[in-house]
Amino acid sequence: MPVGPGDFELTMDELRAVARYAVESAQEVLAIFEDAHPEDPRPRAAVEAAWTFANGAPRTKLQRVASLDAHRAAKAAADEAAGHAARAAGDAASAAYLHPLAKATQVGHILRATAGAARAAELRAGGDPVVGDELIRQARQRATPVLIDVLGRYPLAPTGKSRVAHLMKALDSALRAP
Repeated sequence: MPVGPGDFELTMDELRAVARYAVESAQEVLAIFEDAHPEDPRPRAAVEAAWTFANGAPRTKLQRVASLDAHRAAKAAADEAAGHAARAAGDAASAAYLHPLAKATQVGHILRATAGAARAAELRAGGDPVVGDELIRQARQRATPVLIDVLGRYPLAPTGKSRVAHLMKALDSALRAP
């Protein structure tokens, strides 16, 4: 992919660091989906595809297909918490395809799985925002210097109205804070 003004390079090691960060979050809430839909393997397959890439395998169609399948599972989920957990799994698999484009929309590939996982957990806790905020705090603590460096190459996360967008913005701000 050509690099234009404001764009940059990303190494496979950097992409793997992003995928690892995303899948760690998705893994934490996968049981929310599986408890509601024990017969549906799609989000687990997305988590496994993300781990496959994060652990050194080549980036392949596996991550793209698993991501799309997990997002389809999210649409069919019985409740909102299960949907967010499945979406987090799909977002983790798609993190392997973060593009080196200086666009705020790309920040979602880095942070949306974590924000979605936080939302799934707070919904599971009866909608308690303290639960989501705590997961964002924990995610800030486990962010590696490589992840923070990669995030710093992108514009700030876009502002949105949904709770997931607010959680993503809070995580973005926390990771960029000195």
